[in-house]
Amino acid sequence: MTYINHSRRNFLKGLTATSVLSSTAIPALAAPIVVNELGCARPRTSPGSESANENERALFDGPHSPMFKIVPFNGNTEFSALKQSLSGDMADAVEYAPSGQGTAWGIPFNIPEKGILIKDNSVSIPVSPFLANWVIFLHTSDHMDTSERNDNNQNHPFKGRGQLNEHVADYIIMYADGTEEPVSIRERHHIGMFQQMWGENCIQSVAHHKPVPLRSHHEQTSWGWGGSQTRVNAMDRGQWINWLCAWKNPHSDKEIAGFRFEPMKRVSIVISAITAGHVISNPLRWRSRRKARLVLSDGTQFDPKLSNDGLLSQIQLDLGQVISATPRLLYSASDWEGSYNNKIPEKSKKEILIEYTSHPEARFHLYNNKQIPVTEIERGSEHVDLKPVNPAVQNVRVRIIEKGTGKIVPVKLHVHGESDEYLAPTDRHRIPNNAWFEDYSVDFVHAGDHVCTYINGETVMKLPIGEVHFELAKGFEIKPVRETVNITADTKELEFEIERVLSWRKKGWVSADTHVHFLTPHSALLEGSAEGVNIINLLASQWGELFTNVGDFDGKSTIGSKESGGDGEYLVRVGTENRQHVLGHISLLGYNGNIITPITTGGPDESAIGDPIEILLTEWAEQCKKQGGVVILPHFPNPRLENAAAIVSGNIDGVEMTSWGSLYSGISPYSLSDWYRYLNCGYFVAAVGGTDKMSAGTAVGTIRTYTKIDEDLEFTYDAWKDAIRKGNTFVTYGPLMEFAVDGKPMGSRIEMSGNGGTLDVTWKVASVTVPISRVELIVNGEVRESTSVSPDKDEGSFRIQINKSSWLALLVRGHYSDKPEIIAAHSSPVMVDVEGTSFEAAADAVTILEQIEGSMAYLDTIGTQADEKTLKRMRLVLESAHRELHNRMHQLGQYHNHSPLKDHSAHKG
Repeated sequence: MTYINHSRRNFLKGLTATSVLSSTAIPALAAPIVVNELGCARPRTSPGSESANENERALFDGPHSPMFKIVPFNGNTEFSALKQSLSGDMADAVEYAPSGQGTAWGIPFNIPEKGILIKDNSVSIPVSPFLANWVIFLHTSDHMDTSERNDNNQNHPFKGRGQLNEHVADYIIMYADGTEEPVSIRERHHIGMFQQMWGENCIQSVAHHKPVPLRSHHEQTSWGWGGSQTRVNAMDRGQWINWLCAWKNPHSDKEIAGFRFEPMKRVSIVISAITAGHVISNPLRWRSRRKARLVLSDGTQFDPKLSNDGLLSQIQLDLGQVISATPRLLYSASDWEGSYNNKIPEKSKKEILIEYTSHPEARFHLYNNKQIPVTEIERGSEHVDLKPVNPAVQNVRVRIIEKGTGKIVPVKLHVHGESDEYLAPTDRHRIPNNAWFEDYSVDFVHAGDHVCTYINGETVMKLPIGEVHFELAKGFEIKPVRETVNITADTKELEFEIERVLSWRKKGWVSADTHVHFLTPHSALLEGSAEGVNIINLLASQWGELFTNVGDFDGKSTIGSKESGGDGEYLVRVGTENRQHVLGHISLLGYNGNIITPITTGGPDESAIGDPIEILLTEWAEQCKKQGGVVILPHFPNPRLENAAAIVSGNIDGVEMTSWGSLYSGISPYSLSDWYRYLNCGYFVAAVGGTDKMSAGTAVGTIRTYTKIDEDLEFTYDAWKDAIRKGNTFVTYGPLMEFAVDGKPMGSRIEMSGNGGTLDVTWKVASVTVPISRVELIVNGEVRESTSVSPDKDEGSFRIQINKSSWLALLVRGHYSDKPEIIAAHSSPVMVDVEGTSFEAAADAVTILEQIEGSMAYLDTIGTQADEKTLKRMRLVLESAHRELHNRMHQLGQYHNHSPLKDHSAHKG
């Protein structure tokens, strides 16, 4: 989601000459926010200042409507003298009262030097006669508490702060013909308090600044994290609030010549300004959201910023608010059904899709000085600058069922209309935020543009009349669906059918994402089931001073299991990702008992400032195994240091290939190259897939692990852990595979005599997402065989001669027609031990030793030390791993140059 910014002064240059706006108005949200004793948020004054400056007192929330005319008057009290005329909190707050010319809710006002104070006596104010349908009063009142209190200091009768419905004044409208019309002013109906307490809101009047959209937190810093996630501010708090009350004139054909104000209670009322309007309906009532397309002129660039006022540079509304603006996404309607799932649309350089809410008689004010009534756009009138978008008003229930069973099933869903506007279910974000740890939702924003959401199989949507485009997906075994549906006024329900076309799950394969953050367990369960991911490993962790998901960890529960009341097909288990900034990260999955701490160590940016290094990855791994867990090196290979010792010590079950949100990048050759080093040296570690999902910009299971559960075992989380340890796995972006060497599955070890021999390699591949282009047999890190794949050729075999200990794995390449080829899938290896030979790769072994030596050098020099005993313990762990590999190299006659094991004393500090 992108907003537009502007310089207010530049925008004001484009307003009409009759404008009464003040060009010195300041953003109401620019200052830091504090909260007073009433719970009212207010802007803090500038540093070193005890009073409000002129900018803070300005009245401005955008352009004004030409349908209104300011009513000049001469009041009875100088604003500069109000402080002496009022008492208590209201007197202290006078310095914050808006002044001068400006707008509120798109209505022009002029606050003169003398306002109208109503307190003890009747006040009569003559004005130049005028005609009007509506009269808008800009006024406010003191806090009022006229109720009695009982012995327990309780109010009786209780009317709340502001005394709901208390009759505080009569405003008498005086017509030129001598007749009068009384208007009863009641608290929290027609007028509110100068400071509003949260929850004690006004009913028929509004605060003097219309609501504004907020930038998401990563786009601005003036609001706190929590408040910015709402993406909206009602603007009804402040040190001084004027309230707009719109009175409908029952005699609009008679000139109004003056006003008489009669106090009914001992309460101070300040009237700051009066404006007359000629609109048909209440100018303070806006309609529900609508959309339109702004077409920029040639050479005009889209300005993607939003000011603290919530104002946009290239398009604004007077009697309303532009909520958002983003370049139109261009989907192809003609080949929608024939294209592929999750395809990123192009961005228009000229058309901006805007969302707005407004009064029916509002006008758009454009960057090119044009003013266009919203009614003209909504009626479909042809304009060069603005085009209508069909409103989403048709309530439709959408249901997704599985072919053959009729069962309602969760899916990932994308819907857009004829103008390519995203359409969300009524309980989902219209504007998902894909920033890190912000506004976390069950949504997916592919590459920042293609927006999807997850539903449990049934949802309600508001859809526009006309063509609506649907996209449904559910993992790697179910064919994605793309359909275009014509929505009419009679459309009440839609039902879509999805079909499982691949049978890997029926053969005992289960899919998993080994690395997900921040979701709640039940949100993770929904996203996993909608993406066809059988197991989501949700990882609690620490990020400096931030702890996430730690309250969800109990060391025993598997959400979605039959024991917990689920169907047992989709599971969520909370583990931990334990991290050290330099030494590395490690994922501890499915362990039982107490949480393994410290979760992070060694200081920022993983741990808190000043945290010493207390524990190694290898030690975390050992503890996890003692508690029955599985140990994964996440987003392998980085951070790349102590993971070497952890693998050499035999404590790692899998290395994780990671997507980080990209659907098209494939498995990184860099990750594979590092993994191959360990396999070349004989250290078997299974390949797993995890997304490291930390925002709506990543879908769970974008890259995933497929693991074979033994045929005689029921699928459970424990059975999955056992299968991971055995290593019968492959990692994939979409293509599925079967791979065997001499009939032995991935993760197996084959013993051969010293003569070696021939191995029969068989494979089968299939995909309903990424089209497969090539299959390659990897032997000891090199491509030994390669063959192209087509729909008519999706299985095959190789015969390989082996004369020394080797490992074999299958690599699958693929790509969409408009994307480059990627490594789309990779199997875990089959290890072949040839008698009398060893896995030898001296150059790789040296690089592994250098990593372990680097770990020790870090501990000895700049790493923050806990104490001498802890340092000695950790060093012994690293020395043991170093010695294991180093001695083996010498036994094999692999002599080499390397750093002395303990020659770091010169760097100690």
